[in-house]
Amino acid sequence: MIEVRPGGRRRIDRVLAPDYVRDLARLDLAEVRSRRDDAAQEETDLSYLRRLLHGRIDIVKAEQKRRLEGGSSSVVERLAEILADNVGRASPSGSGRHQPLEPSRAEAHRRHVEALVSDADLSDVSTLPDERLDLALRTYAAEEESVSRRRREVQKVVDALNDEIGARYKAGSASVDTLLAAERGDEPR
Repeated sequence: MIEVRPGGRRRIDRVLAPDYVRDLARLDLAEVRSRRDDAAQEETDLSYLRRLLHGRIDIVKAEQKRRLEGGSSSVVERLAEILADNVGRASPSGSGRHQPLEPSRAEAHRRHVEALVSDADLSDVSTLPDERLDLALRTYAAEEESVSRRRREVQKVVDALNDEIGARYKAGSASVDTLLAAERGDEPR
């Protein structure tokens, strides 16, 4: 389960701290953008972890279905098809977003997912007894629910920060010219 530790040093602890989006108007625009970028990176990492979990869930479900229907082709033989079925499927909560960032902790997320069901070697799910498959599915599904919940919380933070940035542009206290000049390294005019 993804836990948030008050006062913790991890990015998720900071991003989901109650004071992260409190009194945004008192912060300068650079700080608001920096917080938004951190929150967006956390959202990307959680989305990546969630996709890893969906892949594991799909593999286990495919093996359970194969056993139930008496299919002869192994999950390994159908792996590309199984994982492709999940691509392009809309998020039921409508919270899917384009992620322009790369996950910053991909290897750590992969190890986390592998450690969830340490005895369930999904490289050959056909050798696992039914009860191990059931346990793996329940474990992955519970973790996916936890990750999705945290991801939605982080998305609300990103939205609040984007709203603040947008409000500043609308009010005229921020300008695109200043942003472009800063990105070019020019002095603002």
